[in-house]
Parts: sequence; structure tokens; C-alpha cells
Amino acid sequence: MRDYAQLVARRTQGISSLPDLTLIYCGKTHRLPAGFIMHNPKNFQQNDRAQLEGLIREYPFATLMTHSASGLEANHLPVLLCEKDGKAVLQAHIARANPLWKTLPDKSDVLVVFNGPNCYISPNHYPTKQETGKAVPTWNYVVVHVKGVMSYIQDKDWLLAMINRLTDQHEAGQQRPWSTADAPEEFIQKMLPAIVGLEIEISAITGQWKLSQNQPERNRRGVVAGLSGESGDQYRTIAELVKSASQKQAITPAITATEN
Repeated sequence: MRDYAQLVARRTQGISSLPDLTLIYCGKTHRLPAGFIMHNPKNFQQNDRAQLEGLIREYPFATLMTHSASGLEANHLPVLLCEKDGKAVLQAHIARANPLWKTLPDKSDVLVVFNGPNCYISPNHYPTKQETGKAVPTWNYVVVHVKGVMSYIQDKDWLLAMINRLTDQHEAGQQRPWSTADAPEEFIQKMLPAIVGLEIEISAITGQWKLSQNQPERNRRGVVAGLSGESGDQYRTIAELVKSASQKQAITPAITATEN
């Protein structure tokens, strides 16, 4: 076996419907707990449901991660956060030509990742770096992981309603918003069979807001000042988020190389 780690996801029978993960390294097998998703240090955990759902709505282009007999797969698609029977669900669609709906069984466990603003953080932003030199680069980011059970929907009425909601959401800023009613009805009806609807019943939402919370206050001020002087919206957005996190969260110990 080659000298690198091979990650294999496999479904097991038992209480949890989530896949077990097996790490094969140098010929030895190490079993990871079911539901293993991401390293999420306490300093960076985001548990405010409104914040989590807000990021999903603001950054709706997501990565859908699945595992089937065909192996690991990632699909990129716009997603809607909706309410159904008093519960939050995600809705989306794929092209019928996409084999996912044939290779992944209905009611399978999936992971959906929503990436928010992010940017590189230079050690030059830290005043402590000037004093000790003990600093390394890192990356600040905001991300939401959603676990759930995905169903396929092929009902034309459901598909049209989902497409209308998706279109209305993203056309809202246009001077003359487009809608499906602008196209000939027979054209839309012919297009609907070309897609397959996806509905994900949410079982868990995990958020990570990595915004320099593990830096001393003066380093966080340095990050805000440094990013505010950069060109690019992502830098200013992260600067504002770092400032907000500084005001709301407790100061924690300085950065370590493993806390990136």
C-alpha cells in the first residue's frame, strides 16, 4: 500500500443512520465515529440558529456531498432553505442527466456545505509578530455544514413551485424580475421533466465562524485594521465579522499551529 491515508466511507447497520468512516493508513485500519464531519474548536463554534440560517440564505450555492456504491461524489447547486410541516428542509434540483438520482438510493444521508466569506490572514497583521516573531499565517472563514436525509421528487407541480421560489429569490434585485410566467407555458412544462427535485430533511446544522477569536485583543484589532486596508469585498466583510466576534466572544489563548 502506498504511504498515504485513504479515507473510505461505509454504511453500517445500527442505531445511527450516519455512515461510519474508516481511515486506512500504512495498512492499518482505524475506525472513526459515525457522524464525523469536521474539526470545530470550541472558540469557533456557531450555535445561533438565526446566524446559521442567515448564512445559508445569503450564500445559497452549496456543495452536496454523497457516498454510494459509486464512491464519494460532490455536486454544486443552488439551494433553498424552506419550512415543511414546521421543520426546516433544504430544496434543490439536479439535471436528470446527472446519474446521482440513480446511483444514490432515496432516503440516503447527505452532507451539504455552505461556504460564506473567507480570506487569508497574514502574520503581518499581528502586533505580537513584531515583538516575538512567533506567528504563522492562517485563513479566516465562515461555513455551515448541514446533515440530513435526501429524497428525490419528480412531481411536476412540486418542481415548478420550487423553481418559482428559487427564481423569485434570485430575481428580487432585478429592475424587471424574470419569472417562469414570462416563458411559454408549454416550454416550461417540457423543461420540468429534465430535472429531478431534491428535498433534504435536516437532522443537524453545524457552524464554524473562524474569526481570530483565539488571538489576543490587540492582534484582532490588527487583523481588522489590516483587512480594512485591502482591496476586495471579502476582506472588508471578514474585517467586520472579526470586529463583531471580538465584541461578543470571550478572549481565548493565542494561536497554535494546529488551530487553523
